[in-house]
Amino acid sequence: MVLRAMAVADNRFDRENVAEEIEALGRSERDAVRSQIRRIIEHFLKLAYSPAQQPRFDWMASIAEARSTLGDKISPTLRRDAETMLPKLYEDGRDRAELGLRSHAADRLPAECPYTIEEILRRGWYPEPPGEKP
Repeated sequence: MVLRAMAVADNRFDRENVAEEIEALGRSERDAVRSQIRRIIEHFLKLAYSPAQQPRFDWMASIAEARSTLGDKISPTLRRDAETMLPKLYEDGRDRAELGLRSHAADRLPAECPYTIEEILRRGWYPEPPGEKP
């Protein structure tokens, strides 16, 4: 890290503590991005696989809110991390969706992520139930 590599004689601030704070902030932002992607995946699955008519708009509102938060936080580096972690993030989101779905609907959830990062981030895009493509 650049701060740690600065000349030792430059003691205007504690480089180690500043570097640790920056690294912690980076981890926090990464974790926030991952959390919002899990939330979007969970609600995508509920929208696509739940037979319930309600709370569809609540799920859509949650997705819109999560996308807004992602728009504030995502960077090229965090996007690459999300793409790399997508299988694990999907697994976590799927687990959460299963808890909220009836067992017959939960049994139909795909084993692998059917969504791309582009779809997850795209404002106004929501999944269609299987077999109901426009």
